[in-house]
Amino acid sequence: MKIGFIGLGNMGAAMARNLIKAGHEVTVFNRTPAKAAPLVEVGAVAAASVAEACKGEAVVTMLADDAALAGVVEGEGGILGTLAKGALHVSCSTVSVALSERLTGAHAAAGQLYVAAPVFGRPDAAAAGDLFVVAAGSAAARAAAEPIFAAIGKQTFVFSDEPAKANLVKLSGNFLITTVIEALGEVLALVGKGGIDKKQYLDFLTSTLFGAPVYRNYGNLIIDTSPRPVGFAAPLGLKDVRLALAAAEELRVPLPLANLVRDRFLTLLATGGEGLDWSAIGRLPGKDAGEAQ
Repeated sequence: MKIGFIGLGNMGAAMARNLIKAGHEVTVFNRTPAKAAPLVEVGAVAAASVAEACKGEAVVTMLADDAALAGVVEGEGGILGTLAKGALHVSCSTVSVALSERLTGAHAAAGQLYVAAPVFGRPDAAAAGDLFVVAAGSAAARAAAEPIFAAIGKQTFVFSDEPAKANLVKLSGNFLITTVIEALGEVLALVGKGGIDKKQYLDFLTSTLFGAPVYRNYGNLIIDTSPRPVGFAAPLGLKDVRLALAAAEELRVPLPLANLVRDRFLTLLATGGEGLDWSAIGRLPGKDAGEAQ
């Protein structure tokens, strides 16, 4: 396929690279052009504008938030105005349910296909092509997107013909991850202050009752404070919890824990954590308990 890819952050760059590896003709665009250079070296074509990335059969977006995606899609020279009729937009961004609903209508009016396909997995999973893809859109749009899903992920879960449903699943999943991080932080602070080795305790947990990778991966991130690349920045974690709360308010579903983790993120950002991974909220319980940080 001839695919445009817009948004070359940690996740997007890895996903675009896997599309190239799968044999697709990939044109890439990023607001910071230098980020396209490593992909050009392995076969991508660099676009000078969003419009130049929209000349193929499909365009994939992997952008930080609602404002970034709306600007790329609805702005002058954006996807809506330049993507051909019958061509496909695959939105992998974690954005609000409301924006996804708006884009669904706009693409339909423009005669374009639209699939919401947010992904679960950190940058290492993206690099390995091991993401979990959550997809929603019309049957025709999903069928057109299948080669893209096959290249970027190891399994695709289809939830609905309505794209916004995939965004709701993604937001709920990210909210759940934050509650796991908070709970892990609290129990690790508790056992640590009680004189129990945290690493040994985590090995016990993940070998018995809590064997899911989310416990092992985030538990290790909380315990190991050595410098490492940021997989998912803390401000994006706050953004996602806010979007989950907005969706919950629209549906009139109370989410008490979401308010708690929102405040955890606010504390982290207010105390210098702007550049940290979102897992850093899991160290706040230890700080509350008087641990050296």
